[in-house]
Amino acid sequence: MQIPVFTVDAFTNRPFSGNPAAVCLLGNDLDEDLHQKIAREMNLSETAFIRKLHPGDDFTKSSCFGLRWFTPANEVPLCGHATLAAAAVLFHIQKNTNSVLTFVTLSGELKARQVEDHIVLDLPLYLTYPQTLQEVEELIKAAVGDMIVQDLRYSPDTKKLLVRLSDAYERSVLEELQVSAQRFLSAEKMGKVKGLILTLKGNSSGKHKGYDFYSRYFAPWYGILEDPVTGSAHAVLSSYWSEQLGKKEMLAFQCSRRGGELKISLRNDGRVDIAGQIAIVLKGNLSF
Repeated sequence: MQIPVFTVDAFTNRPFSGNPAAVCLLGNDLDEDLHQKIAREMNLSETAFIRKLHPGDDFTKSSCFGLRWFTPANEVPLCGHATLAAAAVLFHIQKNTNSVLTFVTLSGELKARQVEDHIVLDLPLYLTYPQTLQEVEELIKAAVGDMIVQDLRYSPDTKKLLVRLSDAYERSVLEELQVSAQRFLSAEKMGKVKGLILTLKGNSSGKHKGYDFYSRYFAPWYGILEDPVTGSAHAVLSSYWSEQLGKKEMLAFQCSRRGGELKISLRNDGRVDIAGQIAIVLKGNLSF
């Protein structure tokens, strides 16, 4: 069997930065266990599988496809960067002729469209609620030690914990923070948290002006110690920072080693548009 496979760096316009995702184009149904085996083989934070929904569908002409995402460890309910990568393969490699693509996923229908040199994802927006410290104290200590935490929120829909560091810190503090995410697994015993977001308010002055907020994201519960650029985490961050800053249009930067930029626009229908650029770095075939 041969399956076309691509590696796409998402939320960047430069190869070897942003967040890499593998994208597989499935002409036929794939045995269920093969999804996980391929994701383990690709060994990226996510491998996306695009499948045809009807026998007559075509990757160039059809506008609606099935989409699933797998980490090397398991299937996940939402992955923004791999959705961006999947849309890029259809728009740029398959030369799909539609202005909007719809993906049927575990998180409902997601739409992607091209706007100039960006691809815009229409994602669910997830609200956060105040979180008491004592429930997650050990986890916070494992993540940031004795650093000052300004706010603590929890997103029940995504099981993500949002930890806002004090506005007194600069971006460099977040970038240089040494995090041993493996320790999170023993520090969080309740099964309540499946992803940890560290975030910091942007600085309106200095060399990095222009970004509204910064973040880093850790998900060892899904086998990802640190994710380079995370669309799904920004579906949580967008609602939080919009409320904090009183803004619906924001520019965000995820401060991983690879780094990536996300353009955010809160919609009036309770969802969020997250736009990013892409770089396609590998084209090939899986053979087995």
